[in-house]
Parts: sequence; C-alpha cells; structure tokens
Amino acid sequence: MAWRGQLSRSIKELRILLCQTSPSSSSTRSFVERNYKELKTLNPKLPILIRECSGIEPQLWARYDMGVEKGIGLDGLNEAQIAKALEDLVRAGEALKR
Repeated sequence: MAWRGQLSRSIKELRILLCQTSPSSSSTRSFVERNYKELKTLNPKLPILIRECSGIEPQLWARYDMGVEKGIGLDGLNEAQIAKALEDLVRAGEALKR
C-alpha cells in the first residue's frame, strides 16, 4: 500500500461525495472513518474533501494537473473495492504525467 503515501504526487485534490444516511453510502462512510486519518497523515498538503449531501450516490473524484478530473461511482462497492478505486485514480494520475 505504498501508493497511499504518493497521492499528492499525482493528485491535486481528492473529493469523496456521500450521503449521511443512505445504505448505498455505508461502505463509503466506513472507508472514510477508517482511512481518512492515515491518508491525511501521509499526504498532509493534499486537499481531501468530504462532501455530504442527502440522497447523493457515493462517488470518488480526483483532480489532476491542468484541471483534468476523473470520477468513479462507489455505489455497491465494499471498502476494499473503494481502496482499489482510489489506487486506480492514483495510477491514472501517474499515467497522465508521462
């Protein structure tokens, strides 16, 4: 999981959108509760924004250089799959720099 410490090298901003109460966002809420502190500790200057909105489908968005953004829907994913989705966004950012 070395990629967790390299978020700020390939991503300029990370946004997590979720609903405070819906069952579809429960895994996303758990992911945030269990991983936010570690991600922020490893990437102290990276803006990690948690956006809560009633009724919204859970999503993960990454902003890269030059305003390029990529998003992934998290509905139906478990915590491990959410971590994999985040890793995929990090890898996508590394590919953009080449």
